Parts: sequence; structure tokens; C-alpha cells
Amino acid sequence: MSMKPPPGWYRDPSYPLVERWWDGTAWTDHRRQPEVLQQPLGRPEFPDGSSGRAKAVALVVAGAVLVASIVTGAVLLGRNDDTADAATNTTPTNTTSTTEPTTPFSSEPAADVPPADDPAVVVDELNGITLPLLDGWARPENVVEDDVVLTTPGTYDCPGDPGLCRHGWVISRTVTGNDEKSPEALARKDIGDAADSAYDRDLVDRRPYHGIDSHKEVKAGAVAVAGRAGYFVRWQVKTAVGPGGYVQSLAFPSSVGSQALVIVRFAFDAGEDGPPLSDMDRITKGIRPVGDTDTGGGVGSSIGPAQ
Repeated sequence: MSMKPPPGWYRDPSYPLVERWWDGTAWTDHRRQPEVLQQPLGRPEFPDGSSGRAKAVALVVAGAVLVASIVTGAVLLGRNDDTADAATNTTPTNTTSTTEPTTPFSSEPAADVPPADDPAVVVDELNGITLPLLDGWARPENVVEDDVVLTTPGTYDCPGDPGLCRHGWVISRTVTGNDEKSPEALARKDIGDAADSAYDRDLVDRRPYHGIDSHKEVKAGAVAVAGRAGYFVRWQVKTAVGPGGYVQSLAFPSSVGSQALVIVRFAFDAGEDGPPLSDMDRITKGIRPVGDTDTGGGVGSSIGPAQ
């Protein structure tokens, strides 16, 4: 039984001229232009769920390489007929590889991608961004919510239904469920769901704060994120029990693949135990495209061209 390759960018089996994101289980819709196009070695190993068309494309590519090799060999053989003496003293070189790759395509990360253990940032390769790892924040561990990229360290007993709560967290995800193209429209549609997921019901239908009593918008506006024009909406929510908190939905176009919109959600507890509200702005301003430490943005920054 072959092992599935780890998550990463690989050549798209359905269109080998681009790279596609493999999440460790299946292909996603994210694609990008490869920096260096490499021919796969040996027989390609397709992840589960690959279509017959993808395999056919790979076989056509392999066939083209084989034909090119035959033509090149014929030309060289013809030249050797004219230089028989030189050919007599030439030792042929075996260029056939007998080792098949353990992954479908090269899994080496791009040279400009920050390492996963970089103490200064958290890398979100799927959305092509890095987020700053500020003091008082940690990489996610033992979290249930999908796509969490930052959390405050430690947990506390939820004031409502039994369970463990955190004083702050940030998630990042690509929006694929609709065709919304406006960052403002998306942020305004998302903020209600962001508030509910943070302070109303959790993933197992518990109510850690016994629900939201009220909310109000405290801030909103256009913002430059990783050099792209985005928009954010921030609410303050009051809960039935506990200190309540602040939630923010930040939307901007991705710099990779189909450039779908990305949503970054923030949830900060209010009160002395919650993280400083200014961290929302600091994290927003510190978001960068992967491999580009100079392109930033943030609240109050000039807006780059919408892309």
C-alpha cells in the first residue's frame, strides 16, 4: 500500500503546466504557476480520487518525452556513424532512473517560503500568506475549529456550558461556497457567522457563554492586506454570561490560485484577560504574501490596486 503524500504544492495531474494544492487527502481547487516546471521521475503515483483524464494527460506527457528521447538518440547515432573512431572509444552512459518518487511530484517547498518553525510568523500556504506571531500568541495546538492559525496560550473553564474556552483566536480560510467578489460584501455577510461561532454555539452545539444578548458595530472600513484591497467589519458582542468579546471579519483577495477571497476571522474576549484589541490591527497590518516580507498593509494604510 502506497503512502499518501504530505500537504503541499504539486504538479496538477489534470493540467501539468500548473501546480495544485494537495491537502494530504484530496486535491483542492487552488492552483498556481510553478516557479520551475519539473518532469516527474518514473511512474506517477496519483492520489485517491484522481480522474482517468488526469492519468491520460500524464501518459501523453510521458509519451512526448519518450518520443523526444528517441529522436535525439537517432540524431546522435547518425552523427556517430560519421565519427566511427570516436564512437569506438565512447563508453555509453546509463541515464535510466530505477527509483520511483514516493510522492506524485516534487514536494520540496519553494525556496522563499518561510520555514514552519520561523518564530516570527505563522505560514498559511493554502492562502499564500503569513501572519505575525505577536507576543502573547501561540501556534494552535489541540483545537477543534478548522483553519485556526493563531490562539492565545492556555484555556479556561467556559462560564456557560461545560467545556474549555480560549481568550482569543484567529482563523484563515478561502471562501469557495459562493461567487462573491466584493471584500466589503463578504465581510458584512460573514461577521454574523463569525460572532455566532465564537460566542453562541460551538461545534458540538454547546453554548459556552449561554448565547449572545446583543451586538454593535464598532469599526469597519477599507484596508490594505498583503498589498491588496480588503475590507473589515468589527463587532462588540455581549453574552449572557462571561465578559463578552470582539469579533472581526477581514476579507481580501488571495494572491495564489484562482485569487478567491480569503476570510480572516478574529475573536477576542473582552476584559483584562482578553488580548489587547490593538492586536487585531497589528495582525492585519502584519499579514504578508508568502515570500514577500515587504508587501504589507493594515488599518490606516494606503490601499493597493484591487486584484
